[in-house]
Amino acid sequence: MARPISKVAPGWWDYTTLDNELLADAARLTADDLLQLSRDGFEVSFYDTLEEFYCAEALEYVRTWQRATADNPVGICGPIGPTEQLPLVARIVNALDVKLHNAHFWGMDEWIENDGPVSMDHPLSFAKADMELCFNRIRRELRMPDANIHFPTELEAYSRSFDAVRCLVMQGGQGEVKHWAFNDPPQREGQWKHEPPPPSVYRQLKSRITDLHPMTVIQNARTSGGGYVPQVPTRAATVGPVETWKADCVSIWHPGHHDNPFGIRLTALMIGKRIPDSSVPMSLLAEHPNVKFSYYRGGIGSVAAEMH
Repeated sequence: MARPISKVAPGWWDYTTLDNELLADAARLTADDLLQLSRDGFEVSFYDTLEEFYCAEALEYVRTWQRATADNPVGICGPIGPTEQLPLVARIVNALDVKLHNAHFWGMDEWIENDGPVSMDHPLSFAKADMELCFNRIRRELRMPDANIHFPTELEAYSRSFDAVRCLVMQGGQGEVKHWAFNDPPQREGQWKHEPPPPSVYRQLKSRITDLHPMTVIQNARTSGGGYVPQVPTRAATVGPVETWKADCVSIWHPGHHDNPFGIRLTALMIGKRIPDSSVPMSLLAEHPNVKFSYYRGGIGSVAAEMH
């Protein structure tokens, strides 16, 4: 039977093209059900307060960097969204005098305008956010060299850096289109007009410049620009599945305001039950050997009709 047409963007694949029974199963999940989805290779954890949640997310940075040595440099790939952990990372590093000279960081994505990455003058620049919220707040004598901070500007060099240095953790959030970084669902065209690409094909995508699903544009206007859609670029550079599968662990953090109660259930169900589908890019992590989902309990909410 033919897959449904997307309810929100007919020229694209997305989660609204999934089987209705799967969608209904996700909507029925309780918080306790989410915990029960843990299995070997997929760990679900809850945090009861936002303070604890963001502190744990920040400590994931610091613990990773503490493992870096001159003979074994390691790093973490991190998101813009959530960002609340970033000032905490700097504060912990400074308070504990953690020397980062052998540590590395990868920014996982950046906006593209006029066929190139936006500069740090752009109000939505991810590199600007990383520097201002975290790295520029770390004392100079503790900071990692600038050469150890990798942004997806020169994409081939960026991709090669994942072979030169071990990425212990790829940390991220989840967008409304169910992406990590800007690994959005593909457009519904060409050979993928009637079926989305198989997971094995999607996973061959490296760091690249990609077009963004309309849902992603709307979400970023809402979360980062006060709803000002014209300010949001429609293309971005992003870390790809190829680099993601070189990370020892993929760690996704759900504070409850980037995606909604339904979305943060759906991806956990698909990963926990090993149902990868490229219309839901996050679900491809069902095939990664070490994935962690961390939820703020107060952000889990419920999937119920509630008029506002």
